[in-house]
Amino acid sequence: MSNLVVVGTQWGDEGKGKIVDILARDADVVVRFQGGSNAGHTVVTDRGTFVFHLIPSGVLYRGKLCVIGNGVVVDPAALIEEMDRLEANGVKIGKNFAISQRAHLILPYHKAIEKAAEQSKGSRRIGTTGRGIGPSYADKMARIGIRAADLLNPPLFRTKLEENLGEINTILERLYQVKGFHVEKVFQEYMEYAERLKGHIVETSVLLNRAIDRGQSVLFEGAQGTHLDVDFGTYPYVTSSSAAAGGAATGTGVGPTKLERVMGVAKVYTTRVGSGPFPTELTDEVGCGLQERGKEFGATTGRARRCGWFDGVLLRYATRVNGLSSLAVTKLDVLDGCKELKVCTGYRYGGALYKEMPADLQVLSKCEPQYEVMPGWTAATTGVTAYKNLPVQAKRYLQRIEEMAECRIDMISTGSKRSETIILRNVLAPARTRPKS
Repeated sequence: MSNLVVVGTQWGDEGKGKIVDILARDADVVVRFQGGSNAGHTVVTDRGTFVFHLIPSGVLYRGKLCVIGNGVVVDPAALIEEMDRLEANGVKIGKNFAISQRAHLILPYHKAIEKAAEQSKGSRRIGTTGRGIGPSYADKMARIGIRAADLLNPPLFRTKLEENLGEINTILERLYQVKGFHVEKVFQEYMEYAERLKGHIVETSVLLNRAIDRGQSVLFEGAQGTHLDVDFGTYPYVTSSSAAAGGAATGTGVGPTKLERVMGVAKVYTTRVGSGPFPTELTDEVGCGLQERGKEFGATTGRARRCGWFDGVLLRYATRVNGLSSLAVTKLDVLDGCKELKVCTGYRYGGALYKEMPADLQVLSKCEPQYEVMPGWTAATTGVTAYKNLPVQAKRYLQRIEEMAECRIDMISTGSKRSETIILRNVLAPARTRPKS
């Protein structure tokens, strides 16, 4: 048995899609455990470029079971659109794909509420994608959510829908002056989705645990990043789910004792989409250069990402709250040609030096990053597949990241293609056969 959780260690967009795609080659099952269709994982293969929103990227390999866990909120329309797009590109979606009966659904009113509420906040906007993720999770916690299993029971689905719309339409119309929804129209729309998806909706916790009991390896795929986690992120500028490693257990029904290792994915610089504090953000030509060379635009929304220097405080915090056993670092090639690089080793605020992430948003928003300057490199790293072939300065930079993170690096991405990767250790190898550090 060899099970691995993969999570982002920054604010998402770290390149998890490529890392999971590579790791999926050695896994038997790939399961997504949180988030919704607001996440976008881009995978570049010889067959073309694929963008995933809900379906685990392991579906590109034959013989892999791909699962949407109970911790994910599912927009049936977005899911079916993704399935159709993949099938049109020759990717089979059949018995290799399962959806948890316990996964909550996104309804049209979730999107309407989110957009109206965000619009009303003015300058206090969170920067959501407007895809109904937060309101769906809110209904889940309020115990009025509608789950995938309800699609298989039309009378129950209709009853829940009627009860919810009675209150939600009042909120939309009176508070936000937005037109409400007709029960029959929504019901018929979702019954069409049910017809398409019913063969995939099962008790996935049973599937996953049986696979583990048989000695198969399971790869747990996270979305977003640690600092967007609803508990451990830069609250309230976060997502609405548990994006840290702990969410892999609650989001799949696989107990924590069966989650053997956790790999964190980090860019060699830092990015963030939407609002919220970002201590190392660069608003000058250096930040614009990182954005341009790194093609820092969202796979789902197309929004430009804010860019900044690497933040060691951010990553060390992620190591602790996720219990990271290894790191995969991405986009090393984006730093090619930089004369000097800066890494943040601490924050200064009000005369105090912070070596750990402050929970106080005011401190984080107004702190001054404390930088260590390192030499850059001029030789190209794009496509390098052997660590020994990296420039000396790049090796030192990576070593410094390991020191700040207090976690070893097992994978290094040097480009967008699968082949443009340095694999130092096979993290999905059985624990007893793994090489020593």
